[in-house]
Amino acid sequence: MKYEFEIKEITKGYATEFIQSLHYSKTMPRLTKHFLGCYLENELVGVLTLGWGTQPKATIAKLFEGLDTKDYYEIGKMCMKEEMPKNSESQMISAVVKWMKVNTPERQFLYTWADGIMGKPGYVYQAANFLYGGFIWTQIYISEKNEKIHPRSAKRLCEENVQFKLKREPDFFANKKGEKIYWLTQDFLDYKNILKVHGKQFRYILPLNKKSRKLLKKSKVNWNLNYPKDNDLIWKKSTKEGKKQLKELPYIDSNMTEYNTKNVNSHLGSLEAFL
Repeated sequence: MKYEFEIKEITKGYATEFIQSLHYSKTMPRLTKHFLGCYLENELVGVLTLGWGTQPKATIAKLFEGLDTKDYYEIGKMCMKEEMPKNSESQMISAVVKWMKVNTPERQFLYTWADGIMGKPGYVYQAANFLYGGFIWTQIYISEKNEKIHPRSAKRLCEENVQFKLKREPDFFANKKGEKIYWLTQDFLDYKNILKVHGKQFRYILPLNKKSRKLLKKSKVNWNLNYPKDNDLIWKKSTKEGKKQLKELPYIDSNMTEYNTKNVNSHLGSLEAFL
């Protein structure tokens, strides 16, 4: 069924509340420039955010020579009400692309990642005619309480890991610059009953005009239509003996926010202002 979606900018608080009520990940990207509401007959049925990931300049530099952050937006979060048909998200993306051509005409590309590590090959992007650009390996932690913790959100755990190592191995930092840990050590993971899971992230891009389609030929990435499917999903866990393959992704409780509380609640100030 073809829908006539209307795309409107909405407040950060309104968008975040909607996303956190539906999305498997409650944390929000910090570098977000546009919070877009997708309306059907004046009802908010979906939200999509545009901005960049944690390293905007490095991301585009890995894809194209000479392009900068002004040349692209990355989809940060996207979700729709569960009662909407499956093809609705690809139609929402099409409506957002039309909105971008009017409101952000300087952008050459719409870029995104599909969370293969979360069981998402990127079918919605495939349906929206994005091009596929391969994958990278990524990692997440899963706590004893089944909370998904991104390594960038593990500062508190890393600080605890430092004290753990100092008590057990006083000379652990002797040949290192400072007493810092950026990746949790396996002995600490075992002590805290935390899983470190490895999985794939799939890269997608959509050229927004004729110029950008020509630029694809000069890209550092081979963009193609050889889309990943469910059988391309792989998970491994870290152990003392090395990585071991898993049959499936371990259970994650999307409502558990013991370590992600600060990020999850960062929008509350703007929400209060909105209300």
